[in-house]
Amino acid sequence: MDRRDFLRMSGVAAAAAAMPAARAWPQSAPVDATAADYTLRIGPGLVELAPDRIVSTTTYNGQFPGPLLRLREGQPVVIDVHNDTDTPEQLHWHGQFLPAELDGAAEEGTPYIPPRGMRRLAFTPGPAGFRFYHTHVVAGANLAAGQYTGLVGPVYIEPRREPGAYDREVFLVLKEFEPSLSRGGDMATDFLAPGARETSLEEAGEGAMRASLARGAAHGYEVGYRSFAINGRMLGHGEPVRVRRGERVLFHVLNGSASELRSLALPGHRFRVVALDGNPVPAPATVPVLWLGTAERISAIVEMNHPGVWILGDLADEDRRNGMGAVIEYAGSRGKPQWIAPRPFQWDYRRFAAPGAAASAVDEVIELVFAKQNAAANGFNLWTINGQAFSMERMQPGFRLRHGARYRLRMRNASDDIHPMHLHRHSFEISSIAGQPTAGLIKDVAMLGGYQTMDVDFTADPPGLSLFHCHMQLHMDFGFMALFESA
Repeated sequence: MDRRDFLRMSGVAAAAAAMPAARAWPQSAPVDATAADYTLRIGPGLVELAPDRIVSTTTYNGQFPGPLLRLREGQPVVIDVHNDTDTPEQLHWHGQFLPAELDGAAEEGTPYIPPRGMRRLAFTPGPAGFRFYHTHVVAGANLAAGQYTGLVGPVYIEPRREPGAYDREVFLVLKEFEPSLSRGGDMATDFLAPGARETSLEEAGEGAMRASLARGAAHGYEVGYRSFAINGRMLGHGEPVRVRRGERVLFHVLNGSASELRSLALPGHRFRVVALDGNPVPAPATVPVLWLGTAERISAIVEMNHPGVWILGDLADEDRRNGMGAVIEYAGSRGKPQWIAPRPFQWDYRRFAAPGAAASAVDEVIELVFAKQNAAANGFNLWTINGQAFSMERMQPGFRLRHGARYRLRMRNASDDIHPMHLHRHSFEISSIAGQPTAGLIKDVAMLGGYQTMDVDFTADPPGLSLFHCHMQLHMDFGFMALFESA
């Protein structure tokens, strides 16, 4: 579809209204007191990534990203969610502590939003900070479903007290479009610190892969993308983020990808990270590069003190050339946007943790081993936790928890993939990375390095079922999930 066809179908005004620029976010305006505070509609939409790159996908309210929902901590909200498609849908409130019937995961028992139907959701938002909402259905081999679509939108829950050590906010949603299947593929794996691998895990993972290939199996399917965008616009085709010298801009960055790890750098500038996954960090730190696993969020302040026209972009040259970037333009500056690659930098969660602190004792340690069976599911990799692939047919709890008890998940990764691990309806504290102790850093997604270990601690506060999974759509769809039940 070219731009002329697109405009003829949708109208210039409607198209413009549906396309958020990097600094102009469409809001779902609250209506009168007898109606919902917000309305979200799931349905087909067109996204103009660039004048010659218009894609058809499923969106919220006909736009990508979905509307920014600004909620208030502790203040009840009512949201109507309409499903204008022919398939059942789920809307997951990622990072919030909600009852299972509202969380947005069928595995936990959340009712589906029926085709051509709606659900009215009433809840009290929390915790405060940068959260988001997204679809939560199984896509499998269908790359026009699940998180491969445009069904993602940001949520900011205003705290009761806002420190306000910045001049303004800019929300950025990173996303890929036009997915396709391939055999194998490379993913950045050397950016995490500490980088120590566990020999036994590496021997097990590499041995299993060698055996599979020796039996004649090809590498399992992976997903690649043709187009990359920030806030639905490819680099150079959206409005620039316009700034003034001396301004302090708080960037809220969300990796809305189905399956990709993302990085961001801004030449001549540094990021002061103040929150991860919406939670204030114990030790704000200044870094030259941001790294985000799927579904991770970073809130970072940038002091605008290097005038010019710059590219805020991904470190991967091919991805950046294919759209993963945005232009930062200082007032009074003109010219072609400039990119300068930063020096090598390793992302270390411990940098933001509480200095010298030790994690509290836990009531129980749960040992978890993650493994890959190459191409074992009709050409797709099958993923297991402690030797078991999750079944959507059975959906049985794998782990029974005592309500109020403190648990440590000791995650051991017997694959070379990085896994962004997510626990629904909870936050957790990272207590060890690759055998190195740490404490105080609270998240709801954490990247577990290839052949590495990580411990995360949490309290089983909400009763009922909570889903635990890798946030890569391709992994969770093929077994990489487990259910915890607290009673």
